Amino acid sequence: MPDQHQQPVIQEDPIAAIATPVGIGALAVIRVSGRGALDIAGKVFRKAGDPDFRFGDSKGFVAHFGRVYDRDGLVDEVVALVFRSPGSFTREDMVEFSCHGGPVVVRHLLQALYEAGCRPAEPGEFTRRAFLNGRIDLLQAEAIGEMIHARSESAYRTAVNQMQGNLSLKLDQLRQRLLESCALLELELDFSEEDVEFQSRGELKEQLLQLQEEVQKLVDSYQHGRLLSEGVATVIVGKPNAGKSTLLNTLLGEERAIVSHMPGTTRDYIEECFVHEKTMFRLTDTAGLRESDEEIEREGIGRSYRKISEADLILYMLDLSKPDYLQEAEVVREFRDTYGQAKLIVIANKTDLDPDAEARIRMIQEETGCDVTGLSAKQGEGIETLLKQMSSMVEGLDKLHEASVLVTSLRHYVTLRNAGDSIQNALELLGAYAGIELIAFELRSALDYVGEITGKVVSEEVLNMIFDRFCIGK
Repeated sequence: MPDQHQQPVIQEDPIAAIATPVGIGALAVIRVSGRGALDIAGKVFRKAGDPDFRFGDSKGFVAHFGRVYDRDGLVDEVVALVFRSPGSFTREDMVEFSCHGGPVVVRHLLQALYEAGCRPAEPGEFTRRAFLNGRIDLLQAEAIGEMIHARSESAYRTAVNQMQGNLSLKLDQLRQRLLESCALLELELDFSEEDVEFQSRGELKEQLLQLQEEVQKLVDSYQHGRLLSEGVATVIVGKPNAGKSTLLNTLLGEERAIVSHMPGTTRDYIEECFVHEKTMFRLTDTAGLRESDEEIEREGIGRSYRKISEADLILYMLDLSKPDYLQEAEVVREFRDTYGQAKLIVIANKTDLDPDAEARIRMIQEETGCDVTGLSAKQGEGIETLLKQMSSMVEGLDKLHEASVLVTSLRHYVTLRNAGDSIQNALELLGAYAGIELIAFELRSALDYVGEITGKVVSEEVLNMIFDRFCIGK
């Protein structure tokens, strides 16, 4: 966790941007932050009943009602909220104008601020300044972005936990213990001629084994964390006309995919999301799996297989109205064996067209060795049963956000794996009685990797990658 009380504030050049969604609304909020922000805001603002008012004389966290003017005259009546450094989000001097939410009003107010001395903010620049000034660490900055873009309750709660600093605290504790071991080894290097040992090799090994176990727990948590953050990648597959697009539309509650009796209607995959019981499912309707001489359809089928290989959950649909449905049992078993990384649900569709549906479903279960869910995607029959089965596949996922420490970012996952590899290398060197300098090098590498996550050690390239994903005004 950053210590903002000890870190000096850097007041960078003044920036301004709208912090609320662009469009027509009751209100819009425009932020101004940086060096001279109070004076710049004062150039365009006149407080009601106080012609001599200056933002520089105002206390922080105080709102002032007045009017904003540009060179052509009155722009709007606004409420201006003052934040004094270091008590603002960026820790710089800040003013937030709440104006009427029309796009023309916003454009005029921003233009007045630009002419008064601000420049347009870049994507994520306010949050970037908050990080650079020690208001938040890098992991918390990313959590703010994840919270804004959260599309499910679980993703939102997980982001809130990370924004509060739970994972940051865990990583700082790991880093501190690595730092202590590094410092002792470095001290031994300084006293190498005296052959002194500041930490026994047994104690060092025990410490590294504990660190390795804790890092591995964080690495292992990514699989669940990713599902919470990104949603469960759910791919609907099967032969043409099995009812895949109809099922997609039924689950979404809208006509998203074209439904036709002609085979090969879906030439490419279609992706949409829906939330069920706090868990988000990223549905993909794929092109029907069959041999095809048509070039575009072949490309669509190829893309379908790529999506299947990335899936967390596969919904394999069989058409009960076709006489050859049992012949697909071998394909289903092949899917189960080939794509073992994903959970598999077999769906027997069009039960409304088959009076012997229950008997046929039992035959499919015997042939495939899988549980089979019968439904009519067109009539909506059996959908609730399918949803319960989908939820059972990720049972407990909606409760994982209650865990205080969970890795949800690919960047964090990769970096922690690298840290774990460095600790493993140090253990192997320790077991081989290698030189202290080699062990110290691996521990310093692990230290740097952990520091990369929270921003203790970070490159400009990483910062650009993270903050470019933010909206302007955040």
